[in-house]
Amino acid sequence: MKLYNTVSRKMEDFTPLSDKGGNNTSIIAQNVKKVNRNGGSGADLTDENRSEVKIYTCGPTVYNYQHIGNYAAYVYWDLLVRTLISNNWRVKRIINLTDVGHLASDADEGEDKLEKGAKREGKTVWEIAKIYSDDFLQNFADLNLVPPVKFARATDYIKENIDLVEKLRAKGYVYETSDGIYYDTSKFARYPDFAKLNLAQMQAGARVDFNPEKRNLSDFAVWKFVREGEDHAMQWEYMGRAGYPGWHIECSSIIHAELGEPIDIHTGGVDHIPVHHTNEIAQSTAAYDSELARFWIHCNFITVNNEKMSKSLRNVYNLHDLKEKGFMPLDFKMWVLQGHYQTLRNFTFEDLGGAKSRRLKWRNRVARCYQGEDISSDDDLIGRIKAALDNNLNSAEALAMIDNTKNISLTEWEKIDQMLGLDLIKSAPDLTKKVAKKIADREQARLEKNFKKSDEIRDALARNGIGILDGVEKTIWQYLE
Repeated sequence: MKLYNTVSRKMEDFTPLSDKGGNNTSIIAQNVKKVNRNGGSGADLTDENRSEVKIYTCGPTVYNYQHIGNYAAYVYWDLLVRTLISNNWRVKRIINLTDVGHLASDADEGEDKLEKGAKREGKTVWEIAKIYSDDFLQNFADLNLVPPVKFARATDYIKENIDLVEKLRAKGYVYETSDGIYYDTSKFARYPDFAKLNLAQMQAGARVDFNPEKRNLSDFAVWKFVREGEDHAMQWEYMGRAGYPGWHIECSSIIHAELGEPIDIHTGGVDHIPVHHTNEIAQSTAAYDSELARFWIHCNFITVNNEKMSKSLRNVYNLHDLKEKGFMPLDFKMWVLQGHYQTLRNFTFEDLGGAKSRRLKWRNRVARCYQGEDISSDDDLIGRIKAALDNNLNSAEALAMIDNTKNISLTEWEKIDQMLGLDLIKSAPDLTKKVAKKIADREQARLEKNFKKSDEIRDALARNGIGILDGVEKTIWQYLE
């Protein structure tokens, strides 16, 4: 399996860190042929001899509805997880839920986003966190995304955050200012390497109102103090003062507590590279004397009608907006899978309509399997799909293979579902006995030339989302939506 690694800026062969080249390698090698046939779901490997892949995914800040750009990232990383599983690796993944400390600037300035959400809606920060956490988790399920072993809430790791700050203090990496504890980036020589930052140029271009207490422009807060007059409902005592964690430190703390360093893969958006992920690397490496992650994988942005998403342009859409326009979450998932995670994607409702039609067509191909077309014409289709996904998650190529294969059996559609997560089988069930009887009654009415009754039954079926295609040899039913 090959993945693009942000660290090296090139494609690399991925192998789990837990794979030491022992018996596990030979067991997987013995099962390659079987894996290629069935997408990995049936290989005879036990948990004891399957290598574990540790993944951390930067999750949402739960102060508002997540937009389609946010959810596209989770679809990409769902494809990553499914592809790892198809290689018979065990995936241990954590996704955080940021419910404190993420400031409006995405750095160390501005209002806490949870506080902002609370003021916007006249609720408490805790109520805001619950409302939008619950909404995110429901949408996560509606997109049929493989759940992580844990959704880790930032507020559950305050002790771990403080422990990490204490480690950094003991090693001399942080210093105190009037508004918090800051990481001194000059103490970490590799700080600019990950994002290829020009720190001298950044310093020269600093704003006039740059915080004079910071030693370097790139220094960042690991802990913020609640200043006099500041309205911050979420606060904990540290160093004898009320405060709250910086945004970046929660990820390092959660990874250390739940996965341990180094992890195999850290995922996120390209916007995380210059600040958030760079800061994670600096604080974790300094505190724990270990690399944080072997692979860093980042997805690109989504524009809408070739424009950046912006509230002023009224083009920031969430999944609720799509549903109101007649699109299901899995239609959106199909749209995401039609492209590549590294590509700048442009979203239009016309293209989403095309993805919806494609998914409907596939569901009707599944329906044909129930009607006597459960025949495969390509013994290696699943193997070829897996090879495409193993090549840096090339889902667009995999989808084209499916379109271009004339006959796909129900068993193969089940394996395609396992690899892509489009829920084709569940969303395209065989007919109930009641509906099947209506179709049989219609056939009888046609034989009796009772076309009025035949048309009435056809129209009733259509109102329930079932269409009828009368062929020369037989009648075929299909889903209309």
